[in-house]
Amino acid sequence: MSQKASVFQRVGLTDIVVNYHRPAANKRVVWGGIVPYDQVWRAGANENTTIYFSTDVTVENNKVTAGTYGLHMIPTKKSWTIIFSKDNAAWGSFFYDEKNDAIRFTVNPNTSEFQEWLSYSFDALSASSATLSLKWEKLSIPIKIEVDVNETVVSSMEKELTGIPGFFWQGWNQIATYAFTNNYNLDKASTWVDRSIGINKNLTNLMTKSLILESMGKSQEAEKIKKEAYAIPGIDEAQVNALGYQLMGIGKTEEALKVFEKNTVDHPDSWNAWDSLAEGLLTKGDKVKAKQLYEKAFGMAPDNQKDRIKGILANIK
Repeated sequence: MSQKASVFQRVGLTDIVVNYHRPAANKRVVWGGIVPYDQVWRAGANENTTIYFSTDVTVENNKVTAGTYGLHMIPTKKSWTIIFSKDNAAWGSFFYDEKNDAIRFTVNPNTSEFQEWLSYSFDALSASSATLSLKWEKLSIPIKIEVDVNETVVSSMEKELTGIPGFFWQGWNQIATYAFTNNYNLDKASTWVDRSIGINKNLTNLMTKSLILESMGKSQEAEKIKKEAYAIPGIDEAQVNALGYQLMGIGKTEEALKVFEKNTVDHPDSWNAWDSLAEGLLTKGDKVKAKQLYEKAFGMAPDNQKDRIKGILANIK
């Protein structure tokens, strides 16, 4: 009896799902036996094995659009042909028709430890790829799947911004910040942050604009925007502090430290300003100075914050 199974993997925002049935070797000759060589095989048992992609992907250097495909294979004694069919509802490979092929490509099988039951797994995971492996008997059939994570994330964010979030400055600043952080299409990032500024000019989105301009090699323009950001009336400690954490979140620790330092100059009696600067220094790896400033913040902090700061100090070695 071949039991039904499925395997799921998310790469970035892309979901990949394989649905299949698991035959057993059962002391039989598998390759060249119950699975003949040089014939289209359903890559499992019973009805069609299927593979689903929630976004466009690249499979072994072949572009594949989002959707569900029938998965077939042609085993040989050397390289194997892998087939993604647009017909995903057939019974196995009995009704396979080459005219329905979306793509076909070849891979080389690897030897592996004996496996009684056929299985699929996702191996060699990275932030932007995974290798789907069929494993049965003593063979493993690898299929590399790659995702343009930046493209899928930005496409998802752009779609969201056609709804209610598009009326507010935060969403446009967020997509601009993502693009800047990942060095993805800085011209578009500049346009998006301009949309944010047009809705509500503030410290956060002006600083985002400054960082984008700096990355584009426009240092003078970047400095001008930065000065404009700090000159906005009504900027308070909390806004500056939030900007510092935003910069830390995108890996701009040195820039964040300048922001936190500005807050301690402008608000020297604020325990929170010193606490944030200490956290920035700790993130940078300057434990000695971070400990000194945490101790300063501890002496100024309200009682409901002292235990947290005490815990941080205890962990600084």
